[in-house]
Amino acid sequence: MVPPVPEDADLAALARGVAGSALAGEQIEAYALRARETDVAVFDGEVESLAVSEVDGIGVRVIVNGRTGYAWAGSLRADVVADTLAEARDNAGFGAPDEFAGLVAPDDFAGVEPPDLDLWREELLRVPVADKVALALDVERATRAADPRVRGVESAEYADTAIQAAVASSLGVEASTRRCVASVSTSALAGDRDDTQTGYGFSVGRVPGDLDVGSAATDAATRATRLLGATQPESCRLPVILDPLVSRAILGLVGSALSGEAIAKGRSMFVGRDGEVVAASSVTLVDDPTVPDAFGAATHDAEGVPVRRNELVVDGTLRGFLHNTHSARRSGVATTAAAVRAGYKSPPGVGARALHLAPGARRQDEIIAGASDALYVQSVSGLHSGTNPVSGDFSVGAEGLRVRGGAFAEPVREVTIASTLPRILLDLVEIGGDLCWLPGSAAGLTLVIGEMQMSGA
Repeated sequence: MVPPVPEDADLAALARGVAGSALAGEQIEAYALRARETDVAVFDGEVESLAVSEVDGIGVRVIVNGRTGYAWAGSLRADVVADTLAEARDNAGFGAPDEFAGLVAPDDFAGVEPPDLDLWREELLRVPVADKVALALDVERATRAADPRVRGVESAEYADTAIQAAVASSLGVEASTRRCVASVSTSALAGDRDDTQTGYGFSVGRVPGDLDVGSAATDAATRATRLLGATQPESCRLPVILDPLVSRAILGLVGSALSGEAIAKGRSMFVGRDGEVVAASSVTLVDDPTVPDAFGAATHDAEGVPVRRNELVVDGTLRGFLHNTHSARRSGVATTAAAVRAGYKSPPGVGARALHLAPGARRQDEIIAGASDALYVQSVSGLHSGTNPVSGDFSVGAEGLRVRGGAFAEPVREVTIASTLPRILLDLVEIGGDLCWLPGSAAGLTLVIGEMQMSGA
């Protein structure tokens, strides 16, 4: 019986060995991953769930005569890896021919150097699980104590992940990446007689020592208590101020529409608009995985190509799209190092890693102080079901507060805000300076939209 791969196995060497098995006429890519994750959820001072997982896996892509085969396995044992390669080869025989299928070659990114990023923290692997549980309990206690109107805590969690990955191909591409992320989050339940509202707070870093439990708890309590007494307002058109958590989600939708894969398939509102004005002149939208503060930052993409800053919209004008090797060939351009993977179970797709708008100058409180009459949107619901990525139609549920005379006024709920994503981009009248990074592919900041339809009573 073949023994398990040792804990200190060299993922790069393993991927290189698989890729080096290519036969004449074959292209082989191997993606090996090792992840260590912790998830803690507490409720009412007790641990509700605790999961500590260790995942090893490999995905193998084989391309022969334009036909692609893919196979994966949740093990790095030598016999399992060999079987996975054999399965990928077999699957290639059943793949549909694709003239654009093929792996990236070193010449495709000659002269592009990977950024020097420090995204790994070895100490995360040494933090006792008991300390991580304590952080989840701490954020729950802090949330309860943040305001006397907090009746309870809907959820309080700690989570972290430490991921190491390596990719190698038979064409000579090799790259390794590793990163760590840790977070605490909490959801406060605030009550006043028969009225109950919820609010979310979080803190994110590379290791537990980066986390601010007090800030997460205070944010959750504030967001919940300021919605107490919320009512459904009358319908009207008015300026809308988006909270960074909301703008981050909307920006993620825009980023998906800027995928070269979506463009090639005609599933984007930006098809045929390259070089056109698509946003207000203040809008510069970039995907920049070289930013170390971004939790999607990396040195290489999922195909082993060094990442770089990609300018998608500059001063309101659409300048380009995100591409992996396949979508780039299909579009007749070069890869932008935007290959991403959900893990080792699937071949690379296309996506952003660190999408963000160039920030403005003013803080959120300064923006609020300058607003005479507006709707501040704190959270939305139905974002994906209420958005059409092709037409850009946008209609979602929202809750937040009216802004009157430069200050928060009455809270509102059960409203719908509607427009289209292209119209929202064109109607952006101010971008805040409060850039906020979270785990995921996009950052948020306060945004002011000149006018939207608010539908209520």
